[in-house]
Amino acid sequence: MTEPRSPGEERLAQLAEPEKEVAAGTRALVIGPYLTRRRRASVESDGEGGNPRPPEARLDEITGLALAIDLTIVHSLIAPLASPRPATFIGSGKVEELAGLIRAEEVGLVVMDCALSPVQQRNLEKAWGAKVIDRTGLILEIFGRRARTKEGTLQVELAHLSYQKGRLVRSWTHLERQRGGFGFLGGPGETQIEADRRLIQERMTRIERDLESVVKTRSLHRTSRRRVPYPIIALVGYTNAGKSTLFNRMTQADVLAENMLFATLDPTSRAIELPHGEKAILSDTVGFISDLPTMLVAAFRATLEDVVEADVLLHVRDVSHGETEAQAGDVAVVLRELGIDPDDTKRVVEVWNKADLLSPEDRERLSATSHRTDEERRPILISALTGDGIPELLATIEQHLALGRPTYEVDVAPEDGQGLAWLHENTEILERRAKENGHTILQVRLVSGKEPRFLNRFPEARVL
Repeated sequence: MTEPRSPGEERLAQLAEPEKEVAAGTRALVIGPYLTRRRRASVESDGEGGNPRPPEARLDEITGLALAIDLTIVHSLIAPLASPRPATFIGSGKVEELAGLIRAEEVGLVVMDCALSPVQQRNLEKAWGAKVIDRTGLILEIFGRRARTKEGTLQVELAHLSYQKGRLVRSWTHLERQRGGFGFLGGPGETQIEADRRLIQERMTRIERDLESVVKTRSLHRTSRRRVPYPIIALVGYTNAGKSTLFNRMTQADVLAENMLFATLDPTSRAIELPHGEKAILSDTVGFISDLPTMLVAAFRATLEDVVEADVLLHVRDVSHGETEAQAGDVAVVLRELGIDPDDTKRVVEVWNKADLLSPEDRERLSATSHRTDEERRPILISALTGDGIPELLATIEQHLALGRPTYEVDVAPEDGQGLAWLHENTEILERRAKENGHTILQVRLVSGKEPRFLNRFPEARVL
């Protein structure tokens, strides 16, 4: 038996109702209202940034996002735009033209690949007689469905409430009505919209407190991992680059991996074993995307803390995608926001994934390119699906972890079998040679945290 909800909880549930989960199979129209080429060039020359990708690639991406929540896309189109209109974002003529298409195709939802103001959203819904969501609303919808952990669901709810707070006037036309003040001489009192904003703000404050508790717990988990200590390898990359497939391949895990944008959301970690026996922790993180809403970048910063603290980052790229360079640029932007230098070749390794989708000619060309690059910057060409290139990737991870670790030469007597076994178990054996007197000379590289025990066990070892 469920406990009765308080009036405030009931009201919060009502406020969430207009933005509730879109039903699977809803007939949807996807619109890309993109600046014309001349206008884009003008914006970029003024130093205002803007998305440099071709409109066709941007439309493909937003259509993929819509498909990720099982919408039925009846049509997708580009609406060239000289400049955004304050009332409806796109021109009135285009609004009327699309109204006919929406009625004819019985469209229930229109997805706009832009950021709409509450007024623009409301005006378009009135003109088209259909629900309208913008890019932020669509990504929030996807994140709401994908989040599984407590932290993920709290962060999604926080971002959703922040988004909804500024849109109350759109969904609730009665909210200008005022509630009575206290006493006969009281002022006009609190309007319904102010009361609802207060309810949302109170809920957001409670979520932020809950998140602080969850973040502290995650911090304790990371602290306990550091005591082990295992190095951390984090997978980063554009959404749908194949990170989860690679994670499953390297860990024999069963994380959801589908050809779908944002198929996984919550971070997952598993132990892996490197070629010379060293253990490491591999962490799969949420995929990045262009024009990620600011509120989500802030809300999901905690889920990316494993990335910030990782010893090695694997930047997974889908080299079969036509916009792979632009996607890599988007990932680099987010990494910089997290305080990570994407050009730090000692820490960041580029992994060129989906080689199985390349033509033989392209695969040979990329393979030759990767081998011509200097050792530090050399990307690794792999196929997470087939396993091609995984041994080379694991060896590269090991090499990057070894940078800066001490190397010693140790002389092991023939009767010290336990010492030899300890070295094989706790160090990376680089070279081994036998002497005439039966002694074994080993060149070893120490794993993080093992140096004190090593020197206690082999005080005569010579540093190289």
